[in-house]
Amino acid sequence: MTDTPARATGDGPAAGRSAGAVRHPAAPALWNIANVLTMVRLLLVPGFVLLMFAQGGHDPAWRSLAWAAFTVAMITDLFDGELARRRNLVTDFGKIADPIADKAIMGAALICLSALSDLPWWVTVVILARELGITLMRFWVIRHGVIPASRGGKAKTLTQGIAVGMYILALTGPLASLRWWVMAVAVALTVVTALDYVRQAVVLRRAGLARRDASAGGVARGR
Repeated sequence: MTDTPARATGDGPAAGRSAGAVRHPAAPALWNIANVLTMVRLLLVPGFVLLMFAQGGHDPAWRSLAWAAFTVAMITDLFDGELARRRNLVTDFGKIADPIADKAIMGAALICLSALSDLPWWVTVVILARELGITLMRFWVIRHGVIPASRGGKAKTLTQGIAVGMYILALTGPLASLRWWVMAVAVALTVVTALDYVRQAVVLRRAGLARRDASAGGVARGR
């Protein structure tokens, strides 16, 4: 005979109910580390813009501070998504806010540089049009599947960050010429990866429509 309760030993109805119950993992908290980093990146955007235009927009000291803000934002971009996936911190807020924060800091940097005549407007238009177009295209095919981020897309993001960062700094001499070549590579990757995403979207949509038609045909035959 033992004094241990039945629920502790596994004997009894309570234990049976517990054994048969399905435990679902608790939903991650809204204010987790990944979402905090995303919010920091969003809050850096207006501060970055103010730093870019301080003292007429071409003061080396202020531009260095703007570069620091941009670099912090890009670093948080590298870590928040990875933390969310590794620690199971993915939330609906993060899914929406993270891409907005990414495009906000890059878009703000490109527009500021073009407004200050440091970067041709066509470069800004090409990059921003690509980002907006790919985002809309993802929504277009989302019911058929998700287009995964490719290595080319990651290389594009990294190269864009380096190129824009070099333009934010008041570089002179050989480095000023080097940044033009880095930006040229970034623009090329922007166009090439956009075409690849379009191809993936078309293939994904065709496959989705084929599955839908096959399913509809099977239902019709079943009747």
